[in-house]
Amino acid sequence: MNSKIISIGSYIPSNTVTNKDLEKTVDTTDEWIVSRTGIKQRPIADSSQATSDLAFEAATIAIERAKIDKNDIDLIIVGTCTPDVATPNVGTLIQKRLGLSNFPAFSIEAACSGFIYALNIADKFIKTGESKCALVVGAETLSRITNWDDRNTCVLFADGAGAAILKPTDDKGIIFSELGANGEYADLLHVPYGTSRKPEKSSKDDYFLRMSGNEVFKVAVKTLEEIAIDALKKSNIESKDVDWFIPHQANVRIIQAVAKRLELPEEKVILSMDIHGNTSAASIPLAFDRAVQDGRIKKGDTILMQSFGAGFTWGSVLLEL
Repeated sequence: MNSKIISIGSYIPSNTVTNKDLEKTVDTTDEWIVSRTGIKQRPIADSSQATSDLAFEAATIAIERAKIDKNDIDLIIVGTCTPDVATPNVGTLIQKRLGLSNFPAFSIEAACSGFIYALNIADKFIKTGESKCALVVGAETLSRITNWDDRNTCVLFADGAGAAILKPTDDKGIIFSELGANGEYADLLHVPYGTSRKPEKSSKDDYFLRMSGNEVFKVAVKTLEEIAIDALKKSNIESKDVDWFIPHQANVRIIQAVAKRLELPEEKVILSMDIHGNTSAASIPLAFDRAVQDGRIKKGDTILMQSFGAGFTWGSVLLEL
């Protein structure tokens, strides 16, 4: 028994901050941002919206497109590093909003790899028979931990959510899925201030994301190349047989570098950071949904998804839609 994604849904807030807007507040330009990141605008949640609100909207769309009764859902897993509150977890908040109960609902914190981690876990639940219908969500409100005076990070991060419904199948579905992490690189992308760890002499900057961009870039390209090659090798699939490559939408230069090393042509790479920036755990399902809705991705296509995020964490999923 395999698991299969039967629907995808996404949601981004209506409020946006464009590159032109940022030109007015930090030392940057639209040309510089686009050439180095591929980002043109970033959706920002309204002050009344929390991560669970974005996740609920995306989940509702995925449920409607799956044409299932919401009561069929017996598992909810959410990937996020920006939960509404320390507890309860976002999974249970979505469960409550959907009017459901009495099954596992939880969140995992793997930063930008959150959706892939959640997908991997849901796949195992289904393969072992513990779940017959799983809701997997990647959702973030990164604007709440972004320093809008820091031009190195404020040009990147944004808010959004994507959701998928998984069910058992006799078809291929998810062919391969693998996760990884290396905590040695934790300080290259982190937030110093947390729930149980608080710097003795803290400043307002300690509440925001800090990133060593050049170092992250180098490790990301090397790692993403290696895990993509590994996924294809272990699945006995060649890169030419991949119909679509959906990477974490962090930086167009990272994606182009990895695609080139994998000999994947530009037309097979799904890019969507131009309209929603880096939305961490939400970026892959957002890109996935965009390509499904515009007709590029179709049933039967072979898709390679991969992520890389703070921690460092990473993961890859190879599937047939």
